[in-house]
Amino acid sequence: MTSEALASFGYELGLLKRIRRSGWWHAGVRDPESVGEHSLRAAQLAALIAAEEGASPERAAFLALWHDTQETRTGDLPLTAVEYLRKPEPREITADQTAGLPSRSRELVREAVDEYETRSSAEALCAKDADKLEMLLQALEYRDVGVRPVDEWIASATKGLKTGTAKKIAEAALTLSPLSWRGR
Repeated sequence: MTSEALASFGYELGLLKRIRRSGWWHAGVRDPESVGEHSLRAAQLAALIAAEEGASPERAAFLALWHDTQETRTGDLPLTAVEYLRKPEPREITADQTAGLPSRSRELVREAVDEYETRSSAEALCAKDADKLEMLLQALEYRDVGVRPVDEWIASATKGLKTGTAKKIAEAALTLSPLSWRGR
């Protein structure tokens, strides 16, 4: 049953490619990025932040890959839902998601989610900052194509950044055009 459980979990993870980051609908974005797209860039940013901070890029990226996987069970809950719903505990959801997995895989995922949620390592702090930075970059990209009510997302993304590298990236992102990469 080991291979069946892993395959089943693989199918569940595939939902992340279809689950949309629903908060953007409140800003008027018709087709926001998926949780999977968000997680990919967050993992890439986590690796870069960790490298600059002297932490493990591989571990930071790994933590960022798992940070929103619980949304296969809950969907992406926008901030406006918090007042009405109990915030799901990511570790509980992960425990349910991974209950049928072989022990090594189960522990791998659970430990990654726990480390991310507790911010118990430099890599976890880098991964959390990457999550916020990814949202900042996305907000700026949406603003660049005419979506105007993104100030709330920009403020939320820049608030609470922990690492010096992430703070500097945020400052730079706010001064650059999303198309500035073309000239580099």
